[in-house]
Amino acid sequence: MDAVTLEHHHQGTQMKSHFPRHSNLPSLLRVLTLAITVIAALTGCSAVATGTTASIQPPKLVVFLVVDGLPQRQLMGVRDQLAPDGFARFLNRGTWFANAHYDHAFTVTAAGHAVMLTGANPSRTGIIGNDWRNPETGAPVYNTEDPSATYIGHATNAFDGTSPKNLKVQTVGDVLRASTPSSKVIAISGKDRGAILPAGKSGTAYMYMAASGNFASTTHYMARHPAWVDNYQASKPADRYFRSEWTPLLPEAAYARSLPDNQPWFGPGGGALPMAMSASTDDAPSLTFYNRLMRSPFGDALTLDFARAAIAGEQLGQRAVTDIVSVSLSSHDYINHAYSAESRLSHDHLLQLDRLLAQFFADLDKTIGKGNYVAMLTADHGFMPATEASTAQGLPSGRLSSSQLLGRINAGLAKKFGEGKWAIGFSGPSLLLDKKLMAAKGTNPAPVAQEAQTLLLAEPAMAAAYTRSELLANQLGSSHLFNALRQSWHPDVSGDVQYALKPNWMFTSATAIATHGSPYDYDTHVPLLVYGPRWYKTGQVDARVGIGGIAPKLAELLGVARPEAAEAAMLPMAAP
Repeated sequence: MDAVTLEHHHQGTQMKSHFPRHSNLPSLLRVLTLAITVIAALTGCSAVATGTTASIQPPKLVVFLVVDGLPQRQLMGVRDQLAPDGFARFLNRGTWFANAHYDHAFTVTAAGHAVMLTGANPSRTGIIGNDWRNPETGAPVYNTEDPSATYIGHATNAFDGTSPKNLKVQTVGDVLRASTPSSKVIAISGKDRGAILPAGKSGTAYMYMAASGNFASTTHYMARHPAWVDNYQASKPADRYFRSEWTPLLPEAAYARSLPDNQPWFGPGGGALPMAMSASTDDAPSLTFYNRLMRSPFGDALTLDFARAAIAGEQLGQRAVTDIVSVSLSSHDYINHAYSAESRLSHDHLLQLDRLLAQFFADLDKTIGKGNYVAMLTADHGFMPATEASTAQGLPSGRLSSSQLLGRINAGLAKKFGEGKWAIGFSGPSLLLDKKLMAAKGTNPAPVAQEAQTLLLAEPAMAAAYTRSELLANQLGSSHLFNALRQSWHPDVSGDVQYALKPNWMFTSATAIATHGSPYDYDTHVPLLVYGPRWYKTGQVDARVGIGGIAPKLAELLGVARPEAAEAAMLPMAAP
């Protein structure tokens, strides 16, 4: 089973959590800031504007939103059809970044979710993909797997995510809780990785269970759910969508800019609206029904409803400390994989999500108070157009079989180094060589890696390939592709030859007609939106920024140290 196959599966040594040595420093800074403010008031002096939020009381709640698989081009393409207070709240009354990008090459869900709140690229987080192979044994590894933990109230299968054990660095939430242990960090998602990685080492994650339509945590976090979870689940909220249909939000003419339903390349099942959530012959909700919900706007509605329950149950933003709630909305990614971001189904889903966000913000305004929270929204990656759509535009594109590619590489290596399966398989965005075979035959690994690199570069679909030696030397910094691939490569986790396909090429998949995972703009360029008028000035920022800049900016907002591994520049945001 190679990494390309594992990519769409439901889906090390445990590292110690790293916290600032002087965990009381942020508290002292807040006391000094307050003292300076009081002195200024008593002496009639005015505070000096610094362009930061350091002198403003932190918000009661940080609401961190992720739309899985939303490219910036798609959001901008429907801006004229947005409701007044969903995405438009950010675009019209917040700070938004027109040119926000990921810096790493393998833009997949786990890698992106690990970057956002750590400020570190996969080269530091160790989360190089959704899955990879153990470099020594070749055994598959899932990014958030941990056999020592199980789902609460649900079966736990191989490659289910249950803890942040594989995350090698701290999040801003970890720093916050080290400084203020009474602060809470709660993360919720339709995917295990979308909850566990933003929750960090010291937060709590809840994820959607397709077996029941409920959200659950794992024994890594607690022995049993708190009462508010049990009470919420007892009403079986997912079941209210049984017999429901996903129907278009707008008249047919509004979708003329998108590809019509039932494209021939959608596959045997097609894809069209309206779409029933259950078959007419179904007597009761089933696994098929619960799976289908997460691939529709109803999945986002369920996730946001559970977030409301978490805010109420944990009293987030309603106590004397700052809390963080992270909500990763997974449905858009599933829809784009099945139909592409250019489809009418994806177009309508984005508009449906827009209205759901407007309702969520209205509820936050009532429960937390509009001036008491900061909301941030981004995506874990963008999306490549379907190869058929690219071909129709005259762009070189295509699909590559990973198993056939591996066969050609092994045939070439055997021709030069003798009989044997020299390449075990693909590990994230790299090729993993068989270290045991090389040791048994007394073969130097460096020439094998160089020959594998040569074989990869001979492929018409391949854009770049770099060996472990080249990546460790890090002397090819003038190449954008090299830098992006280097940021996706971790020496203790990754394979031996890191590669990238050419634009508009993808690996074949039994479950996806479109995908992501490249260093190109359609995958790296994502929305980055902030709303909090009390803390940040309204306006558009056109400078290119890295998504990793979120973590240090949030740390500044919260008055805590930036996460130790954070490497990105802080987002350039001005105080009001």
